[in-house]
Amino acid sequence: MKRRTFIQNATMASSLAFINPMELTASSGFQFPTVRTPEGERNFKSKAIEKAIKKFSKNVKDPKLVWLFNNCFPNTLDTTVTYKEIDGRPDTYVITGDIDAMWLRDSSAQVWPYMAFTDQDDDLKHLIAGVINRQTKYIIKDPYANAFYDDPDKEGEWASDLTKMLPGVHERKYEIDSLCYPIRLAYHYWKNTGDTSPFDQQWKKAITLILQTFKEQQQKDGPGPYSFMRETPHATDTRALRGYGYPVKPVGLISSAFRPSDDATVFSFLVPSNFFAVVSLKQAAEMVEQLHDDKALSEQLLDLSKEVEQALEKHAIVEHPKHGPIYAFEIDGYGNHLLMDDANVPSLLSLPYLGAVDAENPIYKNTRSFVWSLDNPFYFEGKAGNGIGGPHVGMDMIWPMSLSIKGLTSADAEEIKACITSLKNTDGDTGFMHESFHKDDPTNFSRSWFAWANTLFGELLWKTYNENPELL
Repeated sequence: MKRRTFIQNATMASSLAFINPMELTASSGFQFPTVRTPEGERNFKSKAIEKAIKKFSKNVKDPKLVWLFNNCFPNTLDTTVTYKEIDGRPDTYVITGDIDAMWLRDSSAQVWPYMAFTDQDDDLKHLIAGVINRQTKYIIKDPYANAFYDDPDKEGEWASDLTKMLPGVHERKYEIDSLCYPIRLAYHYWKNTGDTSPFDQQWKKAITLILQTFKEQQQKDGPGPYSFMRETPHATDTRALRGYGYPVKPVGLISSAFRPSDDATVFSFLVPSNFFAVVSLKQAAEMVEQLHDDKALSEQLLDLSKEVEQALEKHAIVEHPKHGPIYAFEIDGYGNHLLMDDANVPSLLSLPYLGAVDAENPIYKNTRSFVWSLDNPFYFEGKAGNGIGGPHVGMDMIWPMSLSIKGLTSADAEEIKACITSLKNTDGDTGFMHESFHKDDPTNFSRSWFAWANTLFGELLWKTYNENPELL
């Protein structure tokens, strides 16, 4: 199934979910139908996550939020993960939902909120280690690919793409963030658990390939080895100029052929992804020095991180006539820039969430004001809600992910509450989040089964429950 496919019929989702028509009763006595996958059919069970759900359900008075948390927070575990052991090592395959392929980005983000529970549940800890192990294999297979199949020999629907497609690769859209997300997951797994078993020589080889890929895509010696074209009616699914994209002037930044939406960039220096790379390169440097005592590799990673950081300071800030100095979304090194934001993470809005920029940074605050306004061409306001979308699903479609990220990056209680309320009211009566919903009609949505959006909303609810329970 194509990633852009719209699944707009809520009845389809509900018909499967009502296999076990029990009732979830909140403290007020209001009842909601059980749409969560029945217990006997769940892919993975975590005692720690079930305990969190019970705790939330007992103490939160809003019945719909209880229902949504019960459905959304465990959705990745319930429906998308396949866990096993290979040669005594954990191995986890994670699909996005309605697409049977594993994205390096999505799989990292989908299990991310469970990291905080690894000290309570060894099975959950092994599950995340398995994701890291699987991602290591994929990066070594092809660091320019963004999504892979469980079957290493499978040739899928994009096998005819004009790029260096290998068996087992679902899609070969090169994206900076696809290489940053596995580092983020690995680093925080190491910090949270102390477990070093996933970080063997193969993992180090993957880090070396990431460094090599990023250096190639600084394009100091030409466009590098990667190009991509697809026969498609959708311009955002292919690259201009015989697959290499519009030229960039080498200024120290890293080119990204595609955005985290899997849409092609216009100007290849994608600013939020370069910010993400700065953080990830520093994390990788710390790990290879401490776990492998490889000071030379660590220094190379740090040198690139510093170079990108300095280039961002020099080239990524532009003056907006209304909002003042802000971060551009994309630039080309020649002075051209694109002012917008996309709901997918990394986004400009998400920079504090990724640890890339302090939320009180004045340029970020200006940027935040810009992206959450009608000055951003992909910010929409309607009868159902307000939020950011993107070219991937077209105009007037708001992504719940943008509302979750706004809430997760906010310190303002009323703003957080407004985000949660909007998300609560735009589930389209399904009990789940979606890829996007129409600004005037939440029952007009895309992707009924999109686990990242579900888990991210669960992360927002759990964070709010622990830090500002009065908002729920």
